[in-house]
Amino acid sequence: MEESRILAINPGSTSTKIAVYQGSKSIFLKNIKHSSEDLKPFKKIVDQFHFRKEIILKELKDADIDINSIVAIVGRGGLVKPIESGVYEVNDQLIADLHESKLGEHASNLGGLIAHDIIKTISGARAFIADPVVVDELEDVARYTGHPKFIRHSIFHALNQKATARKHSKAVDTPYEELNLIVAHLGGGISVGAHRKGRIIDVNNALDGDGPFSPERTGTLPCGQVAALCFSGEYTHEQVKKMI
Repeated sequence: MEESRILAINPGSTSTKIAVYQGSKSIFLKNIKHSSEDLKPFKKIVDQFHFRKEIILKELKDADIDINSIVAIVGRGGLVKPIESGVYEVNDQLIADLHESKLGEHASNLGGLIAHDIIKTISGARAFIADPVVVDELEDVARYTGHPKFIRHSIFHALNQKATARKHSKAVDTPYEELNLIVAHLGGGISVGAHRKGRIIDVNNALDGDGPFSPERTGTLPCGQVAALCFSGEYTHEQVKKMI
């Protein structure tokens, strides 16, 4: 009997990665790059929904992957409420939160939306998200900043951080829950996480400009200059957010 097929969708700021697994074996893998010109027509990230969905379906068709052979679709988790690391089935509340971008905009919001939409055409298929960007395992001390009105939030590349850590644990034949690791994700954004015994106890906020600068993020900026820019009268709140 042929093993079940799972479609994995990982939308990033500059790419959409897709893969089809049959059991534990990858039978199709594609990294679809998106140039700034490709994404320029879309005012909001959620507006890229149909653009990215159609590209995914075209790539599957070109590779002779029968969409009806898929039993589950796992999308990269987006900016939902802070939750523990794991796999979650997509429901109506999650769809509403991702579509309205209540907790912020990021390409990862599209993972659950696209997965949920595609399964509507596949009898019996289910949609999930895994290790969303808001996985929160921070220790309390990691939330402190130098001012009581500001706290640090856990928003980072949890999916890749966890996958890389587990891949390493397998390579060294040691359970992830017994290792202490530093893992760095280098992409459109950069996150550097401290993993202790299977939990990410400290990591930079890779969405809001905390940590290293990258192709899509300014990284940490001089606070005084940012304050002066914000009150210069030259920029709106949205323009400043887009800068960082």
